[in-house]
Amino acid sequence: MGYLSHPANYDKFPAVRLKGITGASKGWENIAEQIAKSLPAHRDAVIAIDCYPGVDVAGVQSALGAFSSFTQATWFYADTGYIHGNELDARLADTLSEDRVFGIMSCANLADYLLLASANALKQNIASTRGLRIIIGTGASLIAQCDLLIYADYPRWQRQLDWRAGGSNWLAVNPEEDILKKYKRGFFWEWRIADRHKRDLFPHFNYYLDTLSDPAVMIDNAAFQAGLDACLKTPFRLNPFFDPGVWGGNWMEEVCALPASEKNYAWCFDGVPEENSLTLNFDGVAVTMPAINLVLARPEGLLGPRNYARFGAEFPIRFDFLDTMSGGNLSLQVHPSTDYIQQHFGMHYTQDESYYILDAGENASVWLGFRTGVKQEQLVKAIDNAQQTGTLEAEKFINRFAVKKHDHVLIPSGTVHCSGKDAMILEISATPYIFTFKLWDWGRLGLDGKPRPVHLHHGSKVMREERDTAWCRSQLLNTITPLQETAEWRCERTGLHALEFIDTHRYWINGSVDISTDNEFQMLNLIEGKDAVIESPEGLFAPFIVHYAETVVIPAALGQYTIRSPERKEIGVIVANVRQAQEV
Repeated sequence: MGYLSHPANYDKFPAVRLKGITGASKGWENIAEQIAKSLPAHRDAVIAIDCYPGVDVAGVQSALGAFSSFTQATWFYADTGYIHGNELDARLADTLSEDRVFGIMSCANLADYLLLASANALKQNIASTRGLRIIIGTGASLIAQCDLLIYADYPRWQRQLDWRAGGSNWLAVNPEEDILKKYKRGFFWEWRIADRHKRDLFPHFNYYLDTLSDPAVMIDNAAFQAGLDACLKTPFRLNPFFDPGVWGGNWMEEVCALPASEKNYAWCFDGVPEENSLTLNFDGVAVTMPAINLVLARPEGLLGPRNYARFGAEFPIRFDFLDTMSGGNLSLQVHPSTDYIQQHFGMHYTQDESYYILDAGENASVWLGFRTGVKQEQLVKAIDNAQQTGTLEAEKFINRFAVKKHDHVLIPSGTVHCSGKDAMILEISATPYIFTFKLWDWGRLGLDGKPRPVHLHHGSKVMREERDTAWCRSQLLNTITPLQETAEWRCERTGLHALEFIDTHRYWINGSVDISTDNEFQMLNLIEGKDAVIESPEGLFAPFIVHYAETVVIPAALGQYTIRSPERKEIGVIVANVRQAQEV
């Protein structure tokens, strides 16, 4: 392969290192001891262990029940207070739809699914029982007043791995169901109501429990809040995760030093707070939590006041990898317009994208836009026929442009596109990430042996045939504008298109450059060079080392920072932010 000129140094396990913050308990013995200390001496008390869907309730009970303070406790299960089965399925029919992939974003709350008779009976049973009582499960704190509230959280990526391994959705018994349908139920409903609930609990729980770390870790609320505050004062990275795919390549395996896999790694989420996790290291005690916690709990400090006013508690930019080096084409696809995604799926804004070519083989290419003179009806008919015949002469309908390392391809919604083989893509895009209408998947099956879902009926309604060869060349391919140059750095604007809300600036640095957040968050990636150092001109945070291909979040509250080339060799950094009105 030989993609690197230096040893791989990509950090797969980043953490925000915190000093002087106490309140962490490591291991079940210490956790049990700390909980016991927090209870009244008479032990006639109620503990609520409120859980994000996916937490191993039986495992938590077993772990705590092994210690003397809890052997006489009476346990109650929050799930028994909710509607289940056919009644729940009927309630969710409109939200989940019949589609394998798409539903409508739920605006419901967790309490909307309580079965009042069951919940009240459970509440009365707890009230009439004496001694130590523990209610555990999702929404436990909604059912019973408690003397001590513990919140047990769960990462979304682990939830997906559980589903693949035969796990069921919350309040469902669907171990054998199509993984896409499980994910749909999670994305459109389960995660939405669970996020609203836990956001309400952030100011109130006594302890935060990370059960996935080995050993388990618990922090008190003061440490939780202080840890989130600390994230606003330093650059930080999210915990990346990698996954194979039918078009996967071999670049990430080498550059990110991944374990060898029979199935090529296809994609990586390295900068998607909606799904990535965040690790906080409290003087050697690491707590891993969903990164969305920071977005929900500190939206204004993280995003900045203008972005918070515009997007609410949503992180609007994502960085991720698509690896087709020695792999195959992505599916030919298109993303919905803002109006379409609002009307059909209940999303606030759409999946505008761009492909930054982080690396490329000799014959790398992207498919982009209609060939001049081709009509939408012609493409749709040809794809319809191809679903029967198994072949599509895509070159007759879609432009195929050669690309090279450090090209930037802009993809506003409505533009038919996909990456060809032998390209390593850094996607710099709006955060919605599942709203891909696959039009054609080159006649292949997914890794599960099933055809991957095609949504030509949606795609045909949003594809823009006027985005033809000439338009794509002039508007979407390397629309790079030099902005400023000094002896130590130069800056170019590389995108995105005027129809997209993201701005990207590329810095080539052989010394150092000073950058301001202007009270808005930024994301960056080291696109060239072994490493870079991010520093505070005023020494407000510790120097932060970025390795090649790593994505970093720069909180709005950070203010001024400097990027330095430690060896004074030229490095490349691409920085993304939300374009503000005066920049249009």
